Amino acid sequence: MGTPLLLTVLVALPLAVHAHGEAVHAPAPAPAAEQTPWGIAGEASEVTRTIALDMSDAMRFSPDDLSVREGETVRFVVRNRGRMLHEMVIGTPDALAEHAALMAKFPDMAHDEAYMVHVDPGQTGEIVWQFNRPGRFEYACLIAGHYEAGMRGFLSVTPKQGAEK
Repeated sequence: MGTPLLLTVLVALPLAVHAHGEAVHAPAPAPAAEQTPWGIAGEASEVTRTIALDMSDAMRFSPDDLSVREGETVRFVVRNRGRMLHEMVIGTPDALAEHAALMAKFPDMAHDEAYMVHVDPGQTGEIVWQFNRPGRFEYACLIAGHYEAGMRGFLSVTPKQGAEK
């Protein structure tokens, strides 16, 4: 009875591996924008402001303190001036600390959300983000050891005129 099951698995395995190969997959549809406490993925056509940021192997962002207005859709142009991979991830201080702890345990963890960008050395990446919630947020590099070395910045989202705080 075990032999037919083993035979079925052995015959099906190459088909499963082939079905998950790069050449077989069609491009995945873009995920729906997901609301977070710090905003939502923005549309490039709605960008109202562009902010350039540099990342360095000194484990710093420049600038490291930004202010935007609630309702703004910002294009972050993030340049890695270092020799190692860096990333920019936007979030609440608690969400970033939690994610950094996970990255320390699982450094090869795959993730690709609209509020983050991985940038190879000497390259530039972009995040387009709509800040539809006021508050004090952060951005950080969560690659193992980078966050712990202080690679983060602060982001204030000021409420719209006339909005209650």
